[in-house]
Amino acid sequence: MIEPSGVLEALGSLSIEHEVFNHEIAHTVEELLSRFDGAGKESAGVCKNMFLAHKKKPELMFLVVCRASLDTKAMKLENLLAKHLGAGSGNLRFQMDPNVLWNHLGVKAGSVSPLAVCNDKECKVTLIIDKKLMEQKIFCHPLINDMSVGLSSEDLVKFCDHFNHVPRIIDFEELAAGPAKPTKAPKGPKGKKGGEGAAGEGAAGEGKTIKKQTKEGMTVTWEENFAGWYSELIVKTEMIEYYDISGCYILRPWAFKMWEAVHHWFDAQIRASGVENCYFPIFVSEDALNKEKDHIADFAPEVAWVTKSGQSEMEAPIAIRPTSETIMYPAFHKWISSHRDLPMRLNQWCNVVRWEFKNPTPFLRTREFLWQEGHTAYATKEEADMEVMEILSLYQRIYSELLAVPVIRGQKTEKEKFPGGDYTTTVEGYITRAGKAIQGATSHGLGQNFSKMFNISFEDQKGEKRFVWQNSWGCTTRSIGVMVMTHSDNEGLVLPPKVAPVQVVFIPIPPPKKAGQHEEHRVRQNAMLDKMHELSKALKARGIRSKVDDGTNRTPAYKHNHWTLKGVPVRVVLGSKDFDQGQVTIKKRIDEEFETAVTFDESVAYLSTLLDEIQADMYARAVAERDAHLSQITEWKYFVPQLDK
Repeated sequence: MIEPSGVLEALGSLSIEHEVFNHEIAHTVEELLSRFDGAGKESAGVCKNMFLAHKKKPELMFLVVCRASLDTKAMKLENLLAKHLGAGSGNLRFQMDPNVLWNHLGVKAGSVSPLAVCNDKECKVTLIIDKKLMEQKIFCHPLINDMSVGLSSEDLVKFCDHFNHVPRIIDFEELAAGPAKPTKAPKGPKGKKGGEGAAGEGAAGEGKTIKKQTKEGMTVTWEENFAGWYSELIVKTEMIEYYDISGCYILRPWAFKMWEAVHHWFDAQIRASGVENCYFPIFVSEDALNKEKDHIADFAPEVAWVTKSGQSEMEAPIAIRPTSETIMYPAFHKWISSHRDLPMRLNQWCNVVRWEFKNPTPFLRTREFLWQEGHTAYATKEEADMEVMEILSLYQRIYSELLAVPVIRGQKTEKEKFPGGDYTTTVEGYITRAGKAIQGATSHGLGQNFSKMFNISFEDQKGEKRFVWQNSWGCTTRSIGVMVMTHSDNEGLVLPPKVAPVQVVFIPIPPPKKAGQHEEHRVRQNAMLDKMHELSKALKARGIRSKVDDGTNRTPAYKHNHWTLKGVPVRVVLGSKDFDQGQVTIKKRIDEEFETAVTFDESVAYLSTLLDEIQADMYARAVAERDAHLSQITEWKYFVPQLDK
């Protein structure tokens, strides 16, 4: 649990300029205003904070922040927000339980503040801020009510975003003046009559499920709040779960299966070229870490140290690997003595820790992440340089062939290259919706810098002693985040078939029930399910990951929205009419307008081809979006003007 001093430390670590105003304890906003007036300080930006919870579902909590001058009682703000958020009129009320306040925000009554989201590790509380408050300098408590902190609205958002709480900005006065508009739910499938989702296929009652989906589908659009959209997306699609240590995240099975797809493909490629897998310890001694000064200087601020064992101080601190050059190369010194020992090409799949404070973002910038790191040694520079480009080509193929993300190959500047190396090559992507480039993976030519430092030498065929030429290269789970940002939309994930955990999902629509025909209904429903399982089994025989969603506790409409949110490339629907006609109805995630009927006999081959087409279409679409923002500049005078476009 972060304490008040920890809030001030976090503000400093984030380079946020802030003003500290010490005053007498203020239990209410009225008392706080009097403290400002008594000190002759401007009070326009003083916060009023409301901690609300859903009456029927208390796990739905909202921290509402507005100007102290706003008459929230007269405008009945909690009721307006209840309607606007789709919680139902009158369903939001003040959460007064001190245990709830403490457990989720780490504060006592009278100290509630937007800064308290730093203690909501599980992101159970939604932060909502009045748009008018964002137009001025903001004053709020740093978890204690005998002090106030003043900071800009931009820096408040920066602080909250650092702790994975991107605020929703709502104009409360505009909300009071106009009709409340509930947040739209994800669009339901547009089925044809007699096809997917049609009432004639037994979809009665699906409308109620669509209404329920408003609380489980996306509520933030990437156009209005890209960071908030991304944060909501990866949680609601069950990709990650937040952890109680900032910057660390739980990879849930849906996300980990995507990383496994990358792992299996790349591992097969490098093993076929002669690379061997191994594993080295996660710990490195201080002496070994400091051996290459240029190398460790760049990583030093991010190194995490183990200093205690139980209650005893360790004789010497031990670092947790930020990368493995200094861990592996003492072993290279022992193993390499002759030209017969070369080339040595090793790779390990592992985790690394880089304890940074630069706005952690799941997948993109985390304190612990998964990666593969290759470390190799060659007799000649030519051989080493050839491998650098070979690996770079494989990284480009990970993005283009698996993730359907276009990347540009290039070489880093001297300032950006890997510390201690000769040069760094890279594949760089571009997130069009965020307007930002992002590093995809890197392949480094280390030259002989590390081999001279660790005395990794060999005797050549002439009997002369020479230092080896080395490379290192790595690709991380960042690749999954880049893919998600590139393809997903306001309805949820959009996954390329080659990495989708489920490529095809079958959704049965039960036949309509008729009075006095219970047995006939059961037999018909089982026959339909048997057909779907038969087709699914045939797809699996072709190596296609398929699933039959035959659960009876969810309606077809719920299943449609659920698998749309999860990004499954293809949905296959079988209703009563389709069953009679010997066909299934097929829908694509990348084009919700697409719908076609295919016979049972042709469906397996059709789906196999369709998945390949979807993969190609997603890549082509991403290339077109990237190229629309790409310009080639040959003279510096055109560079800055082009950036402004």
